[in-house]
Amino acid sequence: MCGIAGVQSSDQKSVPTVPRISSMSKMLAHRGPDSQGEWSDTSRGVGFAHRRLSIVDLSPHGSQPMQSASKRFVPVYNGEIYNHHQLRAELASSGEKIPWRGNSASETLVECISAWALEKTLQAIVGMFAFAVWDVQREKLSLARDRMGEKPLYYGVPTGILQADGSGG
Repeated sequence: MCGIAGVQSSDQKSVPTVPRISSMSKMLAHRGPDSQGEWSDTSRGVGFAHRRLSIVDLSPHGSQPMQSASKRFVPVYNGEIYNHHQLRAELASSGEKIPWRGNSASETLVECISAWALEKTLQAIVGMFAFAVWDVQREKLSLARDRMGEKPLYYGVPTGILQADGSGG
């Protein structure tokens, strides 16, 4: 089942700190009792939390958030990619030299994004998923979910601060 959460903010007062991300993770504990992970880049105002329910890959190599081998991409992911073994084979046949750490679909996802970019990866993957991925180089957050919307992905954009009297600030 797993659970993911994250925050991106340009407001220095709400920069995600490790305690804030950990608090988000605790709220998702019921979705993933097997392990948890947090990642943040406070200088960029972005952070992720992940709660893991280990079903397919039981090893710690599937723990998240994880970075691509190039260290450029950091995803947090929930779901299953049915064709991830095929995608690994495609990466290998195209000459990509990826130092695989484990056998998780999460690692397949991040290395496909690293090798092919997000659009081609989204066209290639088959499954049920929701994820956020931070591009460290471009300082860009992308969100994606499966075509049928089987895995939920909620996001919010603050529009202003409400005063105690309900007026905008």
